Amino acid sequence: MKKIVALLLALAMALSMAAAFAETYKIGGTTPLTGAAAVYGVAVYNGASIAAAEITAAGEDTIEYTGLDDQHDAEIAINAYNTLLDAKIQMMLGSTTTAPSLAVSAQAFEDRIFMLTPSASSTQVTEGKDNVFQVCFTDPNQGLASAEYIAANGLPTKVAIIYNNADAYSTGIYQTFEAKAKELGFDIVSVTTFTNDTTDFSTQVADAKNNGAELVFLPIYYQPASTILKQAHDAEYAPVFFGVDGMDGILTMEGFDASLAEGVLLLTPFSADAEDERTQKFVATYKELYNEIPNQFAADAYDGMYALYQAAKVAGITSDTPFDEACDKLIAVFTSSDFVVEGITGTMTWDANGQVSKTPKAVVIQNGVYVGFENAQ
Repeated sequence: MKKIVALLLALAMALSMAAAFAETYKIGGTTPLTGAAAVYGVAVYNGASIAAAEITAAGEDTIEYTGLDDQHDAEIAINAYNTLLDAKIQMMLGSTTTAPSLAVSAQAFEDRIFMLTPSASSTQVTEGKDNVFQVCFTDPNQGLASAEYIAANGLPTKVAIIYNNADAYSTGIYQTFEAKAKELGFDIVSVTTFTNDTTDFSTQVADAKNNGAELVFLPIYYQPASTILKQAHDAEYAPVFFGVDGMDGILTMEGFDASLAEGVLLLTPFSADAEDERTQKFVATYKELYNEIPNQFAADAYDGMYALYQAAKVAGITSDTPFDEACDKLIAVFTSSDFVVEGITGTMTWDANGQVSKTPKAVVIQNGVYVGFENAQ
């Protein structure tokens, strides 16, 4: 931990020892640094921290970023949010997961502080809130984009779907995927569900196998996906498995045999093996600091920090701008057709509903790492 702190400080100070900073922007967020969703929250915190350090190191302005642990709990997230307001933040990067984001976004709307979530994909997070925006794809867009990607890239279209009917994230993606898949002429041969308490997926796997599904679509989180992959392997069933952003993290799941995920595809806006200079720099820095390859949550948070900073500069926000005034200015910038952010997760623009537009990609797991589908062997 001391090494990481020292390296971040060195990164922030490298180019700014003699610089006179024009502005200091205080940006806060809540994210699950502990608990079951920590694989997402820690990545968000790390990605945001790298971006804040880089911006500060550039020598023009200072970013003071505070990320507080919400443990993927709405009540804890609200308490953390209030702590951030007491610390005089001007804007928010976060929350990270959907339940805390729903609670915090409602309060942020009432208080009039601008909120940009890197990873909460439910449309309910932004719905009816003009000051809440997303860096990630929405749930419906993930479903649509997944079906379109499968069709466009010649993947099997005899499909089974396994989704969590007790989870808004999973259900939302499933519904739009199914509608688009039918429109594209897919043969959906199996649709099975589970709940948050399900631990045995043998029935769902057997239904997909017995109906001859050649591709299994999994709009779910990595924890149940890990069990499905294990039980499919035990049943000697090897279709193409295609997942969404909630499955990002499966390779770092404690106790999971990563070989079971070999060949799994994930829809994502970020590929760590992309050859552009910015991605390579981000991945190298992340690996140096945290000794692992960044996932899309880290990349979305990295882009989110830069988007907030870019918008703050365009809006003329200063160190002394109160958060409610900054909120109005940021809304005007983010909804402008002229505001474009070139990020490592794509070229981003936003609509008045807070939803981002950028091009989806897919990665495939090969030899225990994510590889861009177009670069796969």
